[in-house]
Amino acid sequence: MTESEGQGSRERYRAQVREEIKQHAWRQIATAGVNALSLNAIAKQVGMSGPALYRYFASRDDLITALIRDAYQSLADTVRAAATPPATTDVPALAAPIATTSATSASVAAPAAGVATTAGAADTTAVTDIAAGAGATSAAVTRAITGTTTLGAAVPAAATSTTPAPATTNAPTTPNADPNTVTDLAKLAHAIRDWARADPQRYFLIYGTPVPGYHAPEDTTAISTQVMTALLDACAALPPTTTPATHFDIHLVTHRDWTDHPAPAATLHRALSFWTRLHGVLSLELAGHFTGMKFDPDLLITDELNALIDQ
Repeated sequence: MTESEGQGSRERYRAQVREEIKQHAWRQIATAGVNALSLNAIAKQVGMSGPALYRYFASRDDLITALIRDAYQSLADTVRAAATPPATTDVPALAAPIATTSATSASVAAPAAGVATTAGAADTTAVTDIAAGAGATSAAVTRAITGTTTLGAAVPAAATSTTPAPATTNAPTTPNADPNTVTDLAKLAHAIRDWARADPQRYFLIYGTPVPGYHAPEDTTAISTQVMTALLDACAALPPTTTPATHFDIHLVTHRDWTDHPAPAATLHRALSFWTRLHGVLSLELAGHFTGMKFDPDLLITDELNALIDQ
């Protein structure tokens, strides 16, 4: 065996042991929660001494970080798979006609009273008030919120394009939205819910109460942004919002360092609303707060999607 082959064998063995340690850690977390995680207990289960285990994970926090990274990556892979268009071009027929969103549609008619009338633009009073508070012009505020390049211009193509996807029984039935793009958002919502229900402790490790004394490295958030990017892509494909601008919309114009997505502020707001509503339902469901209420959380999520798309 050459030196390089020996090194490769040692690396494979190390990876296998690390994976075995993580599996025991997940079982321990499922039984007693992350706060009860014990490296010494895991070492006994693996069949090694406590000091020997520290050759694979330098500390309890190091092990928790590895578990968090694995959880985020698993969720990101699930979301990416749900967001990926099917390879075939045979898309099942949709019951409702597909609404169009283009630069020539009625929703992007010429501006009136000095502001854009594109669906999703703020009403004149709200824009004026918010612009004054933000130290900007009404035109700049309107463009920043809706993504228009000039007053009355259409939302960029990236924000109105659609990706065909098969209809699902869980898709919302909002009449004014493109069924394809609505289906994409519904697929993401139910894929995330299925992932969370498959392993609630894994879900709570990344979205539950922070582990006391533990501080996750900054690079763990890089994986989590993959999930938000998929949500932003799905929300950007929806018809433009028709609700007036809010102070939070304006806030997002200058507070968007958390994403590199080119979507306008209104789309960022929509994606954040989707994210918070979905995780609100999931957290309550997985923590058992719906027990005894005898309603279907799946239908609740669908109604929340409808309400969001109707905005």
